[in-house]
Amino acid sequence: MYKVFVNDKPLFLTSEVMKETDFQLFLLETADVEHIIKKMFNNKIKKAYLYHPDEKEILKKLKEKIPVSKAGGGLVYNKDGNVLFIFRNGKWDLPKGGTEKGEEIEDTAMREVEEETGVSGLSIVKKLQKTYHIFKRNGVYKLKITHWFEMQTNYDGKLTGQLEEGIEKVAWLNPEEIKAALENSYENIKLLFENESVTLAK
Repeated sequence: MYKVFVNDKPLFLTSEVMKETDFQLFLLETADVEHIIKKMFNNKIKKAYLYHPDEKEILKKLKEKIPVSKAGGGLVYNKDGNVLFIFRNGKWDLPKGGTEKGEEIEDTAMREVEEETGVSGLSIVKKLQKTYHIFKRNGVYKLKITHWFEMQTNYDGKLTGQLEEGIEKVAWLNPEEIKAALENSYENIKLLFENESVTLAK
């Protein structure tokens, strides 16, 4: 099952038929995906499932119905075990951005972290999960697939938020501060911390 967020509301891609209770179920093959997304953006649908019998084909089918934008991002630790966060549009987020032509996704992720935060000397520790969300640009809905990487750095210089990307603040947050930041973050970012069993203060 895939979890795609539309304005922080979940749109599940599933190969299992479930009895509807608090959500709506659509057949991916015949569904007007854009219409469903529009309704989710307008708060007419809070939660939806798109069903397709073949788990392996399900994401491919969605990609046929909506343009895809690929991005890379970093969950970056410093030597004190703190995590690098950015603050923009009134929420805490992790640095990430779109790929450039011919660029490897790992390079995208490291370049974007450096551009958005000023942090250098990055090395990738491991690949994390991908996250999925739908956004609207120039009147077109797109599926953004973000490839996340755990990174490390010994950088202890100045943090500089990329102003043209609307980044107001960049900060190293300790586990206690991360818990507070996640209260005002995006569902995909929360998912990353849940699934990667990142050490947060109890």
